[in-house]
Amino acid sequence: MNDPYIRTAKSIKQPPATFLRRLTHLGPGFILSAAIVGSGELIATTTLGAHAGFVTFWVVIVSCLLKVIIQIEVGKYTVLSGKTAMQIINELPGPMINRARWSSWFMLLLMFLKFLQMGGIVGGAAIIINMAFPSIDVVLACFIVVVIVAPPVIVGYYKVVESLSLIMISLFTVLTFAALYYLKYTPYDFSFQDVLSGLQFRLPQQSVLIAIAAFGITGVSGEEIIYYNYWCLEKGYARFAGPKEDTIEWERRAKGWIRTMKLDAVAAMIVYTAVTAAFYLLGASVLHARGDFPEDFRLIETLSSIYTTSLGPGVKVFFLIGAFMVLLSTTFSGLASWTRLFPDIFSQLGWLNFNDVKLRKRWVAVLAVVFPFCWALLYAFVKLPLLMVLSGGIVGAFILFIVAYTAIDIRFTKTEKAFTSGFAYDLLLCFSVMSIVFLGGYALWSLM
Repeated sequence: MNDPYIRTAKSIKQPPATFLRRLTHLGPGFILSAAIVGSGELIATTTLGAHAGFVTFWVVIVSCLLKVIIQIEVGKYTVLSGKTAMQIINELPGPMINRARWSSWFMLLLMFLKFLQMGGIVGGAAIIINMAFPSIDVVLACFIVVVIVAPPVIVGYYKVVESLSLIMISLFTVLTFAALYYLKYTPYDFSFQDVLSGLQFRLPQQSVLIAIAAFGITGVSGEEIIYYNYWCLEKGYARFAGPKEDTIEWERRAKGWIRTMKLDAVAAMIVYTAVTAAFYLLGASVLHARGDFPEDFRLIETLSSIYTTSLGPGVKVFFLIGAFMVLLSTTFSGLASWTRLFPDIFSQLGWLNFNDVKLRKRWVAVLAVVFPFCWALLYAFVKLPLLMVLSGGIVGAFILFIVAYTAIDIRFTKTEKAFTSGFAYDLLLCFSVMSIVFLGGYALWSLM
């Protein structure tokens, strides 16, 4: 049975030599985009805009731009080493607890806390089902979502995940930009000065908690940088470079596939930054002006108003379809990523062997059913979708600290000189890490 995580001489492929050829090998970043748009942009970003107005626009822009350099550094080491995310994280300096390092146990704890976020996303999709079919109870609708997302993850491989994720976000993205454009014909039109006012690095005290959650969840979050490792491996970036050799030919291939990976990460970053900005400006211009904040069962109804305000009440049905597809794509891509990550964590803890491809696929199938069922069950008990999603953003900020530490460890202890990217790159990486630490520290201080 072929294993996309194993590099052999037979798996070697020459990297694309031109920009246009590299474009045909993109994909992993857009799987992340499907996850990002649903929870970060649709819910957290618009909520921050609704509460703070234009003033915290900088938070979501910085969140999108800062973290991609860390994603690239981890992705580069993925191509060079062929190691999974948790194999890399389990190599971080620090004490061992039983058979694994502290970092693996900490990741396990944080990912269990992320269950709340996924429950909130499932709940959001369920609310849309209930709005379309009032006879279907929201809790029952949660389990309908579970039935929808589990089978493709059980039977699907990389291509299925990539294709479905891209299709699900494309239409809704177009609808979002249309809604933003047509705001100029409404009383909620905004000016360039309004946008500039949001780039002055101010953070109102009353918006700190939502800003922390938005920073942790918008753009590529800490856990999504980890997910990116698995999709790079399954796409073939590391496998096509072949087993590591001390030869000029291997170095050339590895650098070629690293260039492709970098283009993939940057292209996805451009897309989700633009979409993030659009969502934020819609929330800041429409919802903030009205004093209408997304919350609880009114979450989806409130969010729909930012579309119907500029595009008319007739567009609500398209919003509901689009929002459902986006939340479904987030659940789907998130589930596909979780079913890779957790067996890898269990492997580092010594509970199973991730390299046993049959065993790994069996675990993927089991977790593809168990996880969404747990998410639905959590929503049935908590029933606060916005709070659940924002809590995941706060947990994601702590995961981001681990990922930032991993990137620094990779660059300064593991990366060979032939694959370093120069002083300017190192400066940008260190600036990104320090900014994350500073913003996290400032946020925690503000809450005291």
